Formats: sequence, structure tokens, C-alpha cells
Amino acid sequence: MPKRWFERLGLGIILALYLALGSLYAILTPPWQAPDEPAHYNYVRHLAEYGRLPVLHFGDYPHAYLEQLKAARFPPEMSITPLRYESWQPPLYYILAAPLYRLFQGDLVALRLFSVLLGGAVVAVVYGMLRDCFPAHRATALGSAAFVAFVPMHLAVCASVNNDVLAELLIILTAWRALACIARPECCTGWKWQLHSGILLGLGLLTKLTYYYVALPLLALGLWWRHRSLVTMVRDYPVIWGVALLLALPWYGRNVALYGWPDLLGKLHHDVVVIGQLRTADYLSQVGWPGYLQHFFTTTFQSFWGQFGWMAVPMDARTYLLLGILSALAALGGALALWERTRRQSCAAGITFLAAWLALTVVGYLYYNVTFVQFQGRYLFPGLVPLGLLAVTGWRTILTRRRAWLGAGAAGVIALGGAAADASRGGLDKWELLLGLAVTAALAVRRGLPQGWDAWLWTLPLVMLVGIAGYSVFAFIVPHL
Repeated sequence: MPKRWFERLGLGIILALYLALGSLYAILTPPWQAPDEPAHYNYVRHLAEYGRLPVLHFGDYPHAYLEQLKAARFPPEMSITPLRYESWQPPLYYILAAPLYRLFQGDLVALRLFSVLLGGAVVAVVYGMLRDCFPAHRATALGSAAFVAFVPMHLAVCASVNNDVLAELLIILTAWRALACIARPECCTGWKWQLHSGILLGLGLLTKLTYYYVALPLLALGLWWRHRSLVTMVRDYPVIWGVALLLALPWYGRNVALYGWPDLLGKLHHDVVVIGQLRTADYLSQVGWPGYLQHFFTTTFQSFWGQFGWMAVPMDARTYLLLGILSALAALGGALALWERTRRQSCAAGITFLAAWLALTVVGYLYYNVTFVQFQGRYLFPGLVPLGLLAVTGWRTILTRRRAWLGAGAAGVIALGGAAADASRGGLDKWELLLGLAVTAALAVRRGLPQGWDAWLWTLPLVMLVGIAGYSVFAFIVPHL
């Protein structure tokens, strides 16, 4: 009982901090200074004011005008009404947001706070799923929920008007059911379970394209794992597929009627409409593969952790250095933890499932960049749960007394490598170097601290994330946007 009370207290603290920071982002981020927010808002407005779904037309992506708006920081005298290029999106998020639009007379902050609440549900569901499917690792489940809650860029996305957060919530709920099929096959039986799964699947299909290439394969993987037969997976679960199809079919029929066959999702029409968006082939011809890959990896890393506004406001180099060290520690410790678990052959099915989850997210991100230049780390957020679990497991492994020397070495290499790179460009940030060496020294000193501290020291990176998330509002968003 005390342990359960402690877990509830921990989750309550995480949710309270998340809601406080999310509200801060929602209130202090200037209007429309979140990627695609005006177009998502216009979708909600059209649905609330006209009572019908919008249709995507040529001209709904006025590229030149959008660039003027971004350069001028969306002044009130420049209307956002022409930005309607998200009108092709599935409707569920906008249907849920439309009553709030009417209730609060179109107030932007009210709609942002709705997204913040959805993000709070994401955090709670992450904890519930990992605690349920990995009952022996409840502290890791709590830490993973905290990771999802406090990645600064994720907070910024959760505090803006968009359908990403609802899609994340439905992806995680679907993954929970799929992972339960692997961990406890006996629970995935009966027509009620199929009905609930079919409803969840149908709602996901009505939310965002991301759901198709992440959650749908994960559910199929969970069912396949139970039977190891593709035929059985299709034949024995007719209620799931039938209910999902019944929910999504009207949407598909509408799109085909508007945009033509085979454009069931409206995505083909969207790709033709967004004239002016930078294409990958054009960018490669300008900078070549070396420049492209350097920009891809650098911008993906930075924008995963925090690059605010319309990708116009990055964090400072010192913050990225600290996040780079935390990332390296997580990756190194995660690799060690996976190696140990693989050798013991424990949790193999769960690890395989989580790896597939992350792989599907990464493949989707890469595929998106085949056509358009979209180096935005936020597109990796559908895989934030396995990333968070890897990070927390990595920190719990590398920050132990036995392994701290490996972390110190990694931090030192990153600090000195960053300093050498700065020096080669003609400038050395001494404070940046000092920060990196300070982290290295702290990890080296860890070797002399009691082993009993292992139970708590792994939470320090999460505390740092909370600090960075709060710092980002006042250091980057408010002064630069």
C-alpha cells in the first residue's frame, strides 16, 4: 500500500508540473507562433461556424503570404484566414474542439489549453500502459511518463492547436492493447474486447495519418504475435476490422467524391496543393548529400528537444550541449541495459514490440522527408514512449556507481569534441566547455558516492528536463517570439 501511494503521489506531481508548464507555454507563446497552428485553427473555426467539414482547394497554401506572416511575426493586421492547407486532415480532433470554439468565442488560449489537457491524458496513459505491461519496473514507468511530459518541444506542441496530441493519445492506447496481447494473451478474447479495439482503431483512423503507419501495424503485430498466423489474425477478429472500417468508411467515401480515386485520405490532393514547400530533390541539388545529411541530423536533434516558433528559434549552444550529453548517456546506458536483458532473454517480446514501435516512427519520418524537407523532430513524438523508456532505462544504468566512469568518458568526449569544433570555426565558448567538463567531473565523482544513491540519482536528468522546459519559455519563446 505505501508503494502504491508513493507511485500515485509521483504521478500526481508529474501531472501537476506538466499542467503548470503546459499552461505557461499556452498562455505565453504569442498567437500563431506554433507550426501550422493558424491552419488547424481555421479548420476548427470553419467546422464551428458553418457546421460542415472544410474542403481543401488550390490556393489554400499561399506560400509567399505565409512567409510574409512568419517574417512579420503574425501581426494582428495580417489575417490568417487564407491559411487553410490543413483542411484535408481527418476530422476527429476538430470535431472535439469545435464546441470549445463556440463556448469561448474562438479564444485561441482556450483551444490551446484543450490540447494541454489531452497531453495530460497522454502522460497518464504512458504510465498506465508501462506499469500494466511491465509490473516489475514501476519506477521506470513513472520516469518514462515524466520524460514524455517534460521534453520542451513536446510541451510546446501540446500547448498549441493541432491534432498531434490526440493522435499520440490514440496511438498509445492502441499500443497498450497490442502489448497486452503479447504480455497477457488471455485478455485479448471475446467480442467486447474486439468491439472496444475496433472503436479505438476507427477513432484513430479519423484522427491523423500518423496513426496509419504507427498504431495500425502495432495492433496487427500484437495480434499476430499471439497466433503467429496472418490468416488467423484476419479471420478471428472480424469485429475489430469491421467496426473500424464502418467508422472510417464515410470519411473515405467523402474524400474519393471530392478528390477522386484512389485518394481515400486526401493526402495526394494535399501534396499537389502545397505549391512552394521545399522539396527534397530541389534541396539536394542545392547543397548535395553532405550538406543535406548534416542539416538533417543537426536540425532533427535540435528540433526534437526544442526549436520553437516555426523552427525559427533554437535553444542556445550550451543547452544543446547539456541535452547532447544527456542523450549520449541515455543511448550508452540503454544499449548496455538491452545487452544485459538480451543475454538473460528477459522481456524479449516487449523489447521487440517497443523496437518495432520506434522503427515504424523513424521510417515514417524518413519517408516524409523523401518528398519534402521536413527536418522537424516533433514528427518523432509518436515514438516518444519507447524513446522515453530507453532514456530512463539508460540513465538508471549509466548513473550507477559501477557504470558512472563510462558516462564520465562519454561526457568528456562530447565536451572536448564540441570545443574542438567551435575552435575550428574560429570561436570557443568557454562557458560551454566549462559546462561539459563540469558534467564530466560530476559523473567521475559519482564513483565515490554510496551505491545506495543509485535508487535516486537517475532522476536527476528528469529534474534537469523540468528546469530546461521552464527556462525555455523565458529564455527563448518570450524574448524571441
